[in-house]
Amino acid sequence: MPTTSPSNSLPRKLFLSQQVREIDSSAINTHGIEGFLLMSRAAQFSFDVLLARFPEAQHITVLCGSGNNAGDGYILAALAKQHGLETRILYLSSPDKLQGDAKKAYQQCSLAKVNCFPFTEDSLSGELSNHVIVDALLGTGLNAPVRGSYADAIKAVNESNAHILAIDIPSGLHADTGVVMGCAIKADYTATFIALKLGLFTGFGRSFSGTVCYDSLEVPENIIDEQSPVALKLCLSDLLKQLPLRPHHFHKGDCGHTLIIGGDQGYGGAVMMAAEAALRCGSGLTSVITHRENCPPLLSRTPEVMATPADDTIKVDKLISGATVIVIGPGLAQAAWSEKMLQKVIGLDKPVIMDADALNILGTKSHWLDMMEPAVKLNRIYTPHPGEAARLLSLESAKLIQNNRVAAIKGLSELLQGHILLKGSGSLVASPNQSINLCPYGNPGMASGGMGDVLSGVIGSL
Repeated sequence: MPTTSPSNSLPRKLFLSQQVREIDSSAINTHGIEGFLLMSRAAQFSFDVLLARFPEAQHITVLCGSGNNAGDGYILAALAKQHGLETRILYLSSPDKLQGDAKKAYQQCSLAKVNCFPFTEDSLSGELSNHVIVDALLGTGLNAPVRGSYADAIKAVNESNAHILAIDIPSGLHADTGVVMGCAIKADYTATFIALKLGLFTGFGRSFSGTVCYDSLEVPENIIDEQSPVALKLCLSDLLKQLPLRPHHFHKGDCGHTLIIGGDQGYGGAVMMAAEAALRCGSGLTSVITHRENCPPLLSRTPEVMATPADDTIKVDKLISGATVIVIGPGLAQAAWSEKMLQKVIGLDKPVIMDADALNILGTKSHWLDMMEPAVKLNRIYTPHPGEAARLLSLESAKLIQNNRVAAIKGLSELLQGHILLKGSGSLVASPNQSINLCPYGNPGMASGGMGDVLSGVIGSL
């Protein structure tokens, strides 16, 4: 049975497309594994996924391009025909132009007497019941926007009512960044091989890849380990083991004091949500410094929170001094008092989580980073979304962050020298001198105002 995501049985290691090509090359040229054997294994695994995930399928259409990805498709079509399924090939590059292993794959397809036709705009029109379309158009080497007949084919596939299985990666999706290169196949399942590609799990990758199924194609682990992964997927069960059980004799004073600073006029909800999240995650004591008008509704909603108005300077300084950890930014805005509060905490030798407007202020006051000693910088967590990340890196738009999220988090890590959480689908986490981690969890229900405020409270409490 094929392995599916998000499963703990999937490998944690994620690679760039060039690294996967080098693994493939090493397997063939150094370790003596035949390329056509790997192609045949890839096709067999993809067909196994098709049978397992679409047991009612009766009709198979395989769209083939011109490279080894097309070779996988030709062999899969032969397997489907031999299995008794009504099968056809729609090609966008003449099979006469195929070379090497892809040519051998086409010859195998011909021996199986699979019907092959050139793709036309009406090839996929009409009712396609009990039908699976297999995407073998473009592989992991795509580095330019999809155009011409390939773009037409991708549009036709996405507009059809058939199920869609992508081989290795949905055509049009960038294998390294998860960026849609003009247009991309929106697959129900993606059968991928040898090593997991980063782009399947971040950016638009999760949405366009559907459920990811993986097989190593029997490439030994030591060959895969010749390449260092660009990132590691986080595993929730492993992370939960790191949370210690509380001894029975603990009281609130043993469980930390989380201080949350934020909530300008009109933005009190943000700091309220952060405070409530901190409480729910086990913070022994939770305090808030906020604009005076927010204190009554905050206490009415969450009476466990100790609320202090920001203009009570004596209490403010006492709270900042006594807190175990400080979260600053939810609803903070960028007023004079907001900057003053950030200045008070930025150089403190204690854990500080900077979120939202704390990051936006820092984007315009980057010289404030000089207020932190190297050891203090290691005690900072920054939680930008792509827009905030762009401002920190002095980039014009969040799109530039999304175009290469790994490069962005590396840039943030170099600038801030603390712990970075770059939010988004496939959130990335970077800590100094450690591998980048990717969070494979989350869902579209999180696309809602206030989710980041809750997250900052959760992190502060933990």
